[in-house]
Amino acid sequence: MNDKTAAKPPQKQPPQELPEGATPAEAPLPETDLETGLTSETAQERLATFGENAISEEKTSPLQRLMRYFWAPIPWMIEAAAILSAALGDWAGFAIIVTMLLVNAAVDFWQERKAGNAIELLKESLALTARVLRDGTWQTLPAKDLVPGDVVLLRIGNVTPADIRLVAGDYLSADEAALTGESMPVDKAVGDAAYSGSVVKLGEMTGVVTATGMNTYFGKTAQLVASAETRSHFQRAVLSIGNFLILTTLVLVAVIVLVAVFRGTPFWETVQFSLILTVAAIPVALPTVLSVTMAVGAEKLARMKAIVSRLVAIEELAGVDVLCVDKTGTLTMNALTVADILPEQGVEASDVVLAAQLASNANDPDPIDKAVLAAEGAAAGAGYVIGDFTPFDPVSKRTMVEATLGDRKIAFSKGAPQVILDLATPPAEIRARIEAEVDRLAEEGYRALGVARREGDVWQFIGLVSIFDPPREDAAATIAETGRMGLAVKMITGDHEAIARQIAAKLGLRRNIRSADTVFADGSDGEVSERIEQADGVARVLPEHKFKIVRALQDRGHIVAMTGDGVNDAPALKQADAGIAVSGATDAARAAADVVLTSSGLGVISSAIEEARRIFERMTSYATFRIAETIRVLVFMSLSILIFDFYPVTAVMIVLLAVLNDFPIMMIAYDNANVAEKPVRWNMPRVLTIASCLGLLGVAETFLLFWYVDTVMHLPREVIQTVIFLKLLVAGHLTLYVTRNQRWFWSRPFPSLKLFLTTEATQILGTLVAVYGIFVTPIGWTYALGVWAYALAWLPIESAIAIALRRALDMKAAHQASHLARTEGRLAGR
Repeated sequence: MNDKTAAKPPQKQPPQELPEGATPAEAPLPETDLETGLTSETAQERLATFGENAISEEKTSPLQRLMRYFWAPIPWMIEAAAILSAALGDWAGFAIIVTMLLVNAAVDFWQERKAGNAIELLKESLALTARVLRDGTWQTLPAKDLVPGDVVLLRIGNVTPADIRLVAGDYLSADEAALTGESMPVDKAVGDAAYSGSVVKLGEMTGVVTATGMNTYFGKTAQLVASAETRSHFQRAVLSIGNFLILTTLVLVAVIVLVAVFRGTPFWETVQFSLILTVAAIPVALPTVLSVTMAVGAEKLARMKAIVSRLVAIEELAGVDVLCVDKTGTLTMNALTVADILPEQGVEASDVVLAAQLASNANDPDPIDKAVLAAEGAAAGAGYVIGDFTPFDPVSKRTMVEATLGDRKIAFSKGAPQVILDLATPPAEIRARIEAEVDRLAEEGYRALGVARREGDVWQFIGLVSIFDPPREDAAATIAETGRMGLAVKMITGDHEAIARQIAAKLGLRRNIRSADTVFADGSDGEVSERIEQADGVARVLPEHKFKIVRALQDRGHIVAMTGDGVNDAPALKQADAGIAVSGATDAARAAADVVLTSSGLGVISSAIEEARRIFERMTSYATFRIAETIRVLVFMSLSILIFDFYPVTAVMIVLLAVLNDFPIMMIAYDNANVAEKPVRWNMPRVLTIASCLGLLGVAETFLLFWYVDTVMHLPREVIQTVIFLKLLVAGHLTLYVTRNQRWFWSRPFPSLKLFLTTEATQILGTLVAVYGIFVTPIGWTYALGVWAYALAWLPIESAIAIALRRALDMKAAHQASHLARTEGRLAGR
């Protein structure tokens, strides 16, 4: 087979330089040979001249990033507290506050750098590639290595890797909406420009790179086309928690300041204390915990061959309850083989194979072309001279090639049987027989290709090629597993519904497969959505159907994951709550997806969903703990000051609490976590209820201890402050064990070694501070062990209350769901 990707243009272009500021349409072609492309040596020279084909990003030096942690509202408050401590002569407090500032900055810098490095590695895994003619051979190279003068092949599904002048081929249609705002695809012809970043929707053409990197149209307008990253539901919820805590803190601190002024307490000492209390109560580490937890999860998913291109999609993945799955390549092996050849009367089977092979893309074959080209038994085809080739696209659903044999002009086409039958228009009885044969093959699980030949003006249907794509070995077990995880799996395929039912039966899916024609038949939007929801799959889908299927399911309240691999899947992948580009997907599909799989099959998806649910649990654990801890410390201290006119801990102790709390919080990202049995969604009222109850319970515990050591034991107030400090530290860290587990705190999964060792190390360090009086009044081992015993005694009580609360909330939710279902049933009965 010859290269059939494009007609051959003239061999040489005169040497010309790319003018500064020229657009692709205006610029003359750089020097190149369209027959062989650039040599490797020339390409390297031009790469050194023009630089990498990449959009330059403003890089921030490590020192600049580190300085950001000292120049922001929260650091300003810490710095103001340090200055006040120095002015008041409290040098111990000054030293600890400065230490807190440095520790916070160092931890945040290290974690952000680690998260940033992880994200950069993931981005590298998703880097674009291009089909380039170098040294006389077509090669797949990283898009960043392209230089002006490179000869590049553009085909359906590609993201155009640079500004390119089209020089050969019949047609090409490109989506330039992200660049020009043009909503409809733009048709291209020889001589037109294809802009960097546009998506090839139809056709196949060859072009020459005229501009790369920042010199491209995209590079020059990057600031105009850049869009702000949206926040996920979970991010918005957690950030709203942060805002609520900040507002609550500021209100209570303002009340403390006013009361202190009214009572005659030294003003600047009150201001210093209030600043430190504000810093300790505000969730300073919240953005870092968010990014680190997501990045750590993304790294784990990447090891599972699932690369997250948008980190916040992890939350959406955890809540997915409907999984729409492509049949080919995901449920099946995508290792197509020709099973049988069914020629028409008077046609040899070898002629059918030859025609199908001539109508295949030998240069860059898709899976169907590979199967056809690998088939044996073709007639001798050495005499054919290949002309124009029209590649497959999801609208026409066929390929075609023009060829000559001597002085004869012959065309061949292969594709969907109904399309080829429409092309050849055989008599009604012959068409009915062929369609019956296609249905029979479909019922047996075979996909049929129609093959036609034209000599002169009349197309002749010459036969069928049956192709078999066996189910993946792990597909049935994985579907069963996703069912146990609470997901409804729906098969979406362009094949006949009979083939879909056959595969569904083999994989353990229910066989209520409906054709797109019947699903989208006349009816209201609600009726169409209900049909899709009730079906187990949709067959014979067109490109626009997938997007509508996702929208319809979302309208019914589902969180939808959609798999896809083609350019026609990109809108549905973008619309889905979690768009998943499967292994081997086109550039357009990968760009639109939230998750890109680098290995085949459903097993990766179920593992990714499981890991996403673990990440979600960690985030929920952090949110619950952070709210409870803020309530525990802030409410107790505010009430102590307002009611008893007693500062239960010193400013130095607050700083120590804040520093020692930071380390266990960071380890939440690495904790072992439960995997929810069903899809999970952010439930703010539930989190607030549990966290508030645990926080207020902590306030009651601390007041009880305060009453005992003050009224019963009559300890000095300085000793009481250290006792309260140690209790807040030990009990606060123990609460982390309660919030991280939905059952008893001693139940599986046990805390990760990182979380356990960090938590206990900070508790021991705080105990040593209290025992030996480092910056605080010493209390000795007797009182310290007494505080430990007191905190440990309350741990099972806190766990029991948390379990009772969760059960009560679950029962309430179940009752509300049951009531809603009965109400909907009554309304439907009317």
